[in-house]
Amino acid sequence: MRKVQLKRTTKETDISLVLALDGTGKGSVKTGIPFFDHMLLAMVKHGGFDLACTAKGDLTVDCHHTVEDTGIVLGDAIRQAIGDGKGIRRFSHAIIPMDEALATVALDCGGRGYLVYTGSFGDLNMGGIHSEIIEHFFHSLCIRAGITAHITFTGRNDHHKSEAVFKAFGIALSQAVALTGKKGVPSTKGRL
Repeated sequence: MRKVQLKRTTKETDISLVLALDGTGKGSVKTGIPFFDHMLLAMVKHGGFDLACTAKGDLTVDCHHTVEDTGIVLGDAIRQAIGDGKGIRRFSHAIIPMDEALATVALDCGGRGYLVYTGSFGDLNMGGIHSEIIEHFFHSLCIRAGITAHITFTGRNDHHKSEAVFKAFGIALSQAVALTGKKGVPSTKGRL
């Protein structure tokens, strides 16, 4: 089983995380930000991996550090769990509707972190968090995980747009890191 346990402590946050890529969709997330917990649990459930995450941050300031650092630690865990990348599919995509909202996520788990994020939210404050922090979470995760991600979404309801993005990311990630049974690294370079 590709399982990683990490802990990261700074002056702003204290995060403990256990990630199992070959899981069953079980999640336990406690960040002190209920909306963010809900989004992460949707990603885990639909991605079919297991995640236990506890984050304590300086929420009296705002949610920025907690969300950003959770992305950093989750990205580090994904990168470690992928390892040298032997046998993974590497590329994947998912298109997920949620009522009027539609999210598309295309991923390359090839070792180069990059994010293209196209879409916007109508409300600057969504579920108790600033809407721009959603993009920052995925940026932090992708840079640390070595994932190139293109995330595009449309819709009218901010909750639906956000949830569709998290679900699509989870599904695409699950498919990209899936073991294909092929030997070797899926790269013409011979390494990710």
